[in-house]
Amino acid sequence: MAGYKPAAIQTYPVLGEKITQDTLYWNNYKTPVQIKEFGAVSKVDFSPQPPYNYAVTASSRIHIYGRYSQEPIKTFSRFKDTAYCATFRQDGRLLVAGSEDGGVQLFDISGRAPLRQFEGHTKAVHTVDFTADKYHVVSGADDYTVKLWDIPNSKEILTFKEHSDYVRCGCASKLNPDLFVTGSYDHTVKMFDTRTNKSVISVEHGQPVESVLLFPSGGLLASAGGRYVKIWDMLKGGQLLVSLKNHHKTVTCLYLSSSGQRLLSGSLDRKVKVYSTTSYKVVHSFDYAASILSLALAHEDETIVVGMTNGILSVKHRKSEAKKDSLPRRRRPAYRTFIKGKNYMKQRDDILINRPSKKHLELYDRDLKNFRISKALDRVLEPSCTVKTPEITVSIIKELNRRGVLANALAGRDEKEISRVLNFLIRNLSQPRFAPVLINAAEIIIDIYLPVIGQSPVVDKKFLLLQGLVEKEIDYQRELLETLGMMDMLFATMTRKESTSVLQHTSDGFLENKKVES
Repeated sequence: MAGYKPAAIQTYPVLGEKITQDTLYWNNYKTPVQIKEFGAVSKVDFSPQPPYNYAVTASSRIHIYGRYSQEPIKTFSRFKDTAYCATFRQDGRLLVAGSEDGGVQLFDISGRAPLRQFEGHTKAVHTVDFTADKYHVVSGADDYTVKLWDIPNSKEILTFKEHSDYVRCGCASKLNPDLFVTGSYDHTVKMFDTRTNKSVISVEHGQPVESVLLFPSGGLLASAGGRYVKIWDMLKGGQLLVSLKNHHKTVTCLYLSSSGQRLLSGSLDRKVKVYSTTSYKVVHSFDYAASILSLALAHEDETIVVGMTNGILSVKHRKSEAKKDSLPRRRRPAYRTFIKGKNYMKQRDDILINRPSKKHLELYDRDLKNFRISKALDRVLEPSCTVKTPEITVSIIKELNRRGVLANALAGRDEKEISRVLNFLIRNLSQPRFAPVLINAAEIIIDIYLPVIGQSPVVDKKFLLLQGLVEKEIDYQRELLETLGMMDMLFATMTRKESTSVLQHTSDGFLENKKVES
């Protein structure tokens, strides 16, 4: 033990995701439950009242799901054609839906047949919503019109024809029963006032508008279209506050968290972005398997539901807080028991005897001490080590290379053993912190096992992948060195020019030494 120095495990900086309060909050969901619908999920809406059921619009059906149920508890299917949207009333007792045939139907959650049917649109209805007084319904359709319906009399009250293209989204104010907003494929977002029979504010989004969202206060409006999410100040006549471009494809849906502090956007690029409503920066992101058409959040953000183009409904429930253990814990010695005598000061006549602390070697250090180099490499190639602490594996490879025995440790391996080595190299070769060590190890492996290529299709495939990664990484480093050389030349030309000294005659007739910039 006295003559062996343990291998030095180098620590590398990890350039990972910064852990924030938003990361902890939005990652605190269980594994998603996936429900297969009959078609693309065009709309998801939660009931504002307990037990917070949600309506899913897909194909020619509207399914009502309980928050924790995987089967629909009720189905509305009395549509002549495809249903596009369904929205709960504020009390959660009524549901209004729009369909492709231009019809708007009102359902009672406790029944199945429609209570009211509103006929007036000539093309597909893509947006419906209740006004703040609960007695009127707003609808927008592909016939370029927006209509206001009276529920008790089942009659059309107003029709607005200011849009010049499909009306695909809209929402009503939660505070004022006379105000509602619509978005159209004519690139405009309009706020209508039923008291003036015309739009009072119109803003140009610049792209076909797919979704609009009016903040609870009514002072801010979010619009989504193309790759952009734009925030408008409605109190200043529709002044643009900020334009966000964080998606790679069309943004299809918007939703606000329960606290109003976070704005969520879903896109065809299969991502859901979470924005802060104070800084409007992305604070979190979710990845999904298919393009996203709709999303909704339950009360207190307990459940997030996402509808996709492939008909899959992804439901995530928040993890419940861990319950405290009610069993009485075994009483353990007090803290003072362990520190007893630690603070004792040595007296004049005392003799201090230090107990030697025994140092234990790690298993790979024991193998290295006994020159079992292949065994040491096998220990650090175990999945428990390569996944959790890859820096240990890289440090042992570096130590074997320093001793000049890395080629001996890598030679003579069967298909299973060499596959583990190749898997580790393929996974970590592109990481800058490991690249210098692993590129050298990869070149040694290629030199050793190149003559036996063709005996195992699994190993051959990994060898080709590893060889491509090595060549790509070497090209990257060569380009980096060229860039550094060009930067050095630029910095050299920007340095301060050397000063030179010359003798000049002063007014007194004496010679004076002055420095002149060359």
